[in-house]
Amino acid sequence: MFKKILIANRGEIACRVIKTAQKMGIKTVAVYSDADKDALHVSMADEAVHIGPAASAQSYLVIEKIVAACVATGAEAVHPGYGFLSEKRDFQEALAKAGVKFIGPDAHAIFAMGDKIESKKLAREAGVNTVPGYLGVIKDADEAVKIAKEIGYPVMLKASAGGGGKGMRLAWNDAEAHEGFTSATNEAKTSFGDDRVFVEKFIEQPRHIEIQVLADGQGTTLYLGERECSIQRRHQKVIEEAPSPFLTPETRKAMGEQACALAKIVNYKSAGTVEFIVGGATGEFYFLEMNTRLQVEHPVTEKITGLDLVEQMIRVAYGEKLSITQNDVKLTGWSMEARVYAEDPFRGFLPSTGRLTRYQPPTETNHVRVDTGVYEGGEISMFYDPMIAKLITYGPTREAAIAHMRQALDEYYIRGVTHNIPFLASLFAKDRFVKGALTTNFIAEEYANGFSSDDLPSDDPTTLIAVAAAMKRRIVERNHKISGQFPGHEMKPRVHWTVLLGGVYHDVDIHPAPGGYAVVVGGEAIEVKTDWQIGDPLIRANVDGRMVCVQVDRTGVSFRLSHSGVQAEVWVLTRRTAELHRLMPFKAPPDMSKYLLSPMPGLLVKLLVEEGQEVKAGESIAVIEAMKMENILKAERDSKVAKIHAAAGDSLAVDQKIVEFAG
Repeated sequence: MFKKILIANRGEIACRVIKTAQKMGIKTVAVYSDADKDALHVSMADEAVHIGPAASAQSYLVIEKIVAACVATGAEAVHPGYGFLSEKRDFQEALAKAGVKFIGPDAHAIFAMGDKIESKKLAREAGVNTVPGYLGVIKDADEAVKIAKEIGYPVMLKASAGGGGKGMRLAWNDAEAHEGFTSATNEAKTSFGDDRVFVEKFIEQPRHIEIQVLADGQGTTLYLGERECSIQRRHQKVIEEAPSPFLTPETRKAMGEQACALAKIVNYKSAGTVEFIVGGATGEFYFLEMNTRLQVEHPVTEKITGLDLVEQMIRVAYGEKLSITQNDVKLTGWSMEARVYAEDPFRGFLPSTGRLTRYQPPTETNHVRVDTGVYEGGEISMFYDPMIAKLITYGPTREAAIAHMRQALDEYYIRGVTHNIPFLASLFAKDRFVKGALTTNFIAEEYANGFSSDDLPSDDPTTLIAVAAAMKRRIVERNHKISGQFPGHEMKPRVHWTVLLGGVYHDVDIHPAPGGYAVVVGGEAIEVKTDWQIGDPLIRANVDGRMVCVQVDRTGVSFRLSHSGVQAEVWVLTRRTAELHRLMPFKAPPDMSKYLLSPMPGLLVKLLVEEGQEVKAGESIAVIEAMKMENILKAERDSKVAKIHAAAGDSLAVDQKIVEFAG
């Protein structure tokens, strides 16, 4: 077996590969940019090599630097992870010239199947059913519009070398096709160094289902079941699960055999994924693309098959034959994966950067797995994808896997950056999701007006009221023990408080009970049992026989409690203090409606208006680049530009003024 391998990647996938290599007794080499010098994958590896500036185009995407790191450290093989150089034929060829093994398919397979245009041509030649589209390279936006009209709207403009939702735009008309081609081309060039874009028909009400294949290049090609990846936002997967609640055994077999046939055409070797679009009404499936690498969502397949895909990739690269056959592949139980991102779902999912001042993932068990590349005190950089972690759960049934996920999301404590856990909590609570009625339009349909606090799962407010009262009682008891005397009337066996939650005052009584407290809210007695200690960020409690986990922050004299994605400011007051609190004046925030504010930290790439210009609702005003994605800011209503506050090339902070409109 290899004695040392280099991981040509960063973040959670680099950490993931290192864990398997350590399990196999293989030493590891990490590579890192200036921005990643203190990253988790660097500290986990046995060795680390600096490869350049923060920008990936000057570090992680520079083949020569990766090959040089292999030579310098004596690494015998390279695992590319996903993204970056994982599907670059030139990278595989450069490693081969240096005598270094590539833990993945050979250059021919990467070229034939990794390129979205070439793979579709090959699939058509092989008789595989593909989505209608134009597979030639498009020279400019005008030609993109012409082709789109010929295919018929809606169409999808996609980067040939794309992945991860980058370089993709959906167009319903000529204007969107023109604008989408420009944005997709720019993103493709920035993210992949390849600005080719093609157009294909967008299939409405589709499901996105992919087949995991595994081949040794020595005659054995297997399919390891499917993954349901229909829950997407902006073509970026949000939730994945295995198996799919939609497929029948017959369809699974047909898709699996077709995926294997496609892999065999190029003598595929290693793990790979064949993606299909499946018509929700008909069940017909169309080849979409093949990813000649490990997928982000591979853990759900690992959970239901019991296989370590990274280990299998390493063994195949070393020259070993697969030790299992298709009959050995058994799908057991159900697994879910949620992608936890540093982004603000309440502000259009704009990326968030900064330091993780507190970071406590849920405890890993047989039912919970956390794949992450961050740690408390670490930084979410503006230079890379804002993923914090992948949260994976497993259970004997789909319902059990969902229940474990909802509990794990409650336990995931992240501070310092904004994150998407409230959105994830909302998704997993949707009746339509629980029923498995999924399409790639799920998020667009369920959140037609964007995500807001109204979309959060409703919970009986008495739960938070009772928990807050129990916490306050515990604090008072602690203070009593420290002072050695009763601090007034509050240490009487039964105390009377008022809890302010959501602008409503609730009178409560609380007194000790076996294992905790009895809290009377609205005449109803609620039993709260907990061993919470002051300072713990989580309070795990048994509330009337139901286990709940609530995140706790202190904000002066109040609590900020988070549960099921809902965040609430809670005050526990004496009755007299509550009377006075009702008399406090409310100060309204300043009106900022006449300003276009930067919704995120980023680079102002273009300013499309000037002072005195009349603008119409929906008209593009500015383009901001952040996390390698272009974001177009548009006017919300008809108005006139009164003043320009920023210029192209400026680095913007969140809520920085860009344009001021006439009142």
